[in-house]
Amino acid sequence: MRVPSRSPGQQPGPAVASTAPAHRLPTPARRPSSREPDLAAYRAAVAELLVEVGALADAPSTAARQMLLDQRLREPAIAAVLDATPQGFVGARETLLLEMLRYQPNARSSAGDLTALVRIFLLSRIDVMWWRDTPTFHTDTQVNSSIELIDLEWLRRRGLLRFRYQGQPVTVLGRGLRAVRRRLRPDAAPHTAGLMFRRARREIVALLNDVGRELALAAPPGTPPLWVTSLVRSAEHQYRLRRLGYAAMVPSGHCLGYAADVEMAWFRRFGVRDILAGLLLARQEAGEINVVDEGQAWHVCVAPAACQRFRRAFEAEMGV
Repeated sequence: MRVPSRSPGQQPGPAVASTAPAHRLPTPARRPSSREPDLAAYRAAVAELLVEVGALADAPSTAARQMLLDQRLREPAIAAVLDATPQGFVGARETLLLEMLRYQPNARSSAGDLTALVRIFLLSRIDVMWWRDTPTFHTDTQVNSSIELIDLEWLRRRGLLRFRYQGQPVTVLGRGLRAVRRRLRPDAAPHTAGLMFRRARREIVALLNDVGRELALAAPPGTPPLWVTSLVRSAEHQYRLRRLGYAAMVPSGHCLGYAADVEMAWFRRFGVRDILAGLLLARQEAGEINVVDEGQAWHVCVAPAACQRFRRAFEAEMGV
């Protein structure tokens, strides 16, 4: 895929300044209007709910958990967000209850327990509320052929990415080589399956490049670049992940192209996990992104209000 430029052969322009607020301090997020759910209140209410869910985590508490959710999800701060999702309040509530009923802990799932499952589901509803009018990438073919997505390999080969990723092996030989490398150098890279689709929206590339630059400035010398473990997915692939036991929520910001997963746990060995967490949370506080702690990786989604700025940053950096 060719990134458009002003003239044939023009080289990308110099790296643009970070789109983060000056000195990486968050600017106050715009106060929600009367028509917009209060996301700060929503996140606070979800945090309180998670404490109560954790206290009822044992199997005999199923009825008590359902009663708790029936009551707490109706609180205005939570109900306002759920009602604004494509499923509406009732659909979101029923989906969460069904997810909890079907939940089986396993090594692949980012939801290590029921509390984590509820946290991931509820906080990721912000994504689908934001992008409720955006068409879903239903099939793998739609992802691979969409003109709204750019080829990451094209950018990587030209040194235009400030983050790393690895593709998902598609052959037996490729999987075997990956396994050998992990045995020989177990800590050389995060233990992730890799990207099924090496494509992304331009706004996501700009966000990740920006965070990558910030991490490089804040981290000690020798720290690896930002590592991305997941980007756009088709709904078709999302259901494949669910069948394999992953906590792949439906609907999902990944299937809209506006979400990414950023490796966190691996950066502990370099002493910068908390630095990276601070950078992401500062952007959430500034209203640029939504952040969901999924354990090994953190899920991030670009806010609609920040999209135009990130799109312009991408175009400036690429010399478009």
